[in-house]
Amino acid sequence: MLGFAAFSGTGKTTLLIRLIPFLEQRGVRVALVKHAHHDFDIDKPGKDSYELRKAGARQVLVASDRRSALMTEYAEPKEPQLDDLIAQLALDAVDLVLVEGFRNLAFPKIELHRPSLKQPLLFPEDLSIIAVAMDLPVNTDPLPRLDLNNTIMIGEFILEWMGGH
Repeated sequence: MLGFAAFSGTGKTTLLIRLIPFLEQRGVRVALVKHAHHDFDIDKPGKDSYELRKAGARQVLVASDRRSALMTEYAEPKEPQLDDLIAQLALDAVDLVLVEGFRNLAFPKIELHRPSLKQPLLFPEDLSIIAVAMDLPVNTDPLPRLDLNNTIMIGEFILEWMGGH
């Protein structure tokens, strides 16, 4: 499991969209867990699954011969727990779980940092950060500094890190 930690607007999703194909092309089977904002919805009004959920079904599992999706409505809002989410994945079918968000938990993460956003670096306080990817050079000693705009560099770093795990 490897996370990507950053403040909102830093480009986590954009990087992952470029990084996942790089890893898949090198034979790494990837799963992704993303922490979303409060009232996200992956379903669309008018679709059967949406209408069934809005009618009161607490869980709707939609499946075809190509994919499945489980939507669960909580009676009371509750913060998702990363361990619970990981347990829902078919881990025997993946080599690497990438995690977007959950930056306050202790597990290996790459920090994404853009000095132009005027946010503080996370790594001095978060000892689980293993590298920092940024778009301008800033001292990250003793951690490796990666180029946030160089998907290949970040992907090769991940492959090397996976080799040791």
